[in-house]
Amino acid sequence: MSLALHTTESSGINKTAHVLAFTGSAIKPANTVQASTVADTAILKLKNVSKSYGEGSALTQVLDNINLRVKAGEFIAIVGFSGSGKTTLISTIAGLIQADSGDVLKQGKPITAPGPDRGVVFQNYSLMPWLTVYENVALAVDEIFKDWSKAQRKAHTEKYVRMVNLGAAMDKKPAELSGGMRQRVNVARALAANPDILLLDEPLSALDALTRGMLQDEILQIWEQEKKTVILITNDVDEAIYMADRVIPLNPGPNATLGPDFIVNIDRPRNRTELNHNEAFKKCRAEITQYLMDIGMEKAFAGTQNAKALPSVRPNTSNEWMLDRSALKPSKEDAGRPNYRYLEFSQVIKTYPTTDGNSWVNVVEGFDMKVKKGEFISIIGHSGCGKSTVLSMAAGLNGISGGAIFLDNREVVTAGPDRGIVFQAPSLFPWLTAFENVMLGVDKVYPHATQSERVDIVEYNLSRVGLADAMKKKACDLSNGMKQRVGIARAFALSPKLLLLDEPFGMLDSLTRWELQEVLMEVWERTHVTALIVTHDVDEAILLADRVVMMTNGPQAKIGKIETIDLPRPRSRKALLSHPDYYKYRESILRFLSECEHAH
Repeated sequence: MSLALHTTESSGINKTAHVLAFTGSAIKPANTVQASTVADTAILKLKNVSKSYGEGSALTQVLDNINLRVKAGEFIAIVGFSGSGKTTLISTIAGLIQADSGDVLKQGKPITAPGPDRGVVFQNYSLMPWLTVYENVALAVDEIFKDWSKAQRKAHTEKYVRMVNLGAAMDKKPAELSGGMRQRVNVARALAANPDILLLDEPLSALDALTRGMLQDEILQIWEQEKKTVILITNDVDEAIYMADRVIPLNPGPNATLGPDFIVNIDRPRNRTELNHNEAFKKCRAEITQYLMDIGMEKAFAGTQNAKALPSVRPNTSNEWMLDRSALKPSKEDAGRPNYRYLEFSQVIKTYPTTDGNSWVNVVEGFDMKVKKGEFISIIGHSGCGKSTVLSMAAGLNGISGGAIFLDNREVVTAGPDRGIVFQAPSLFPWLTAFENVMLGVDKVYPHATQSERVDIVEYNLSRVGLADAMKKKACDLSNGMKQRVGIARAFALSPKLLLLDEPFGMLDSLTRWELQEVLMEVWERTHVTALIVTHDVDEAILLADRVVMMTNGPQAKIGKIETIDLPRPRSRKALLSHPDYYKYRESILRFLSECEHAH
């Protein structure tokens, strides 16, 4: 299988544009004839488009020299990350904002304002809460098709509500709908305007994996039926490859530019499980991922070389804190005990009352697992399967209805600093600095240490997560990714016996998520603290864990399968994607989740 390289107009940077062109049957060669065809039949053209905000010294160039041609009926995925200018780009195409320079043309005519020929679906649901599903869609139809009869408009509105599988919810209001259903209303409203181009600005990023997958398939079915031109902004490489004909990175801003075209001519319809066996898909995925890491990854470990030495003082959460080393990397003696029960879940049950209050249901039922000291466990499953419930019980934040949890030979009955917790949304005091937020915990568990030792502990851990130069910044001035670094540093600074991570990167874009996964792995390699992470990301689960615990759908959720990940450590994303066993593990987990999805 060969890889061809050539330069295309969609590159706005002085680099060779790496256009993936495989000679295998799944991905076909891209050549200059194809490129000219795109140019000749372009429905949309951006030429040397630039956009900035602010004035004078506060001027920020967001988009710089953007060039793009899209042909009619094409499905384009632009992989954009936080701060890369993706919403500015989609808003410019939509006509919601005007470029400072360059041309934005639809069928040769300048785009100067919004229009029904371009349907836009944003990440956030912009629905009228007092109107029903039908009425929200009808708003657009009644405005655009005023010349139609009332019966025509009604039939047209109902057609698109049913197209997104909301026929049974036509009379419901947004408050009665799930997040996925609300986003379906947005899609129906955009489509009902009969646009030539559908613009999707990360419409699925706030949804759980199961709902996201279902909506991906629905959008693809609609695209096939309606023959619309689609431009999707996403931060998910798998989503981009699964859905699009062409994947184009938006290189991070300021001065954001479009990167190379990655041509994805995989036969449609595409099957997620079958793609896992497709060598061309694997190659394409690895190439796009590596490109994004090369051009966008921050230096995660910047400043760590100059980090202060970590004092040898132990936290007072150790069994015998003057001498105990239980929170450090396990000794050879411990590691050699295959049944060493450092953390044990013994037939754990969690019961909640039903919505009507007349009965009770077991959300988690018979969760039974033993974890060795120093082991890293990933817990994965669909939304509502009880993953976070298991984690919160281990943290002592949620009472156990039946069974028991033991940590280091002691039963867990309440929360304690011997368990470090990192949540999806970092719980920081916004008026305190990063240093002060970490010091709050350090003061509690190292009261016997000197002030100098406590300062060293805080500075060491903040440096290790790449915040050596941001320690004195207030939490309110930090990005989401930086806030999550503070949360990770704070958890490790407590030198806990157990590290609990509840989808810690779920609210972050892919690039920041990859970076913080690397940070987490690097810091964990120093301590080998026993760790549990809850995630819905299959790649994250494999990358981090020694074992992946798969949970069945709730209620009565339990452990359905455990996959041992026998991959060498230390791990990197690049090495993982090229390891011969990686896709075997990935298929095993995806197959389990797919079976749960069909049983849902």
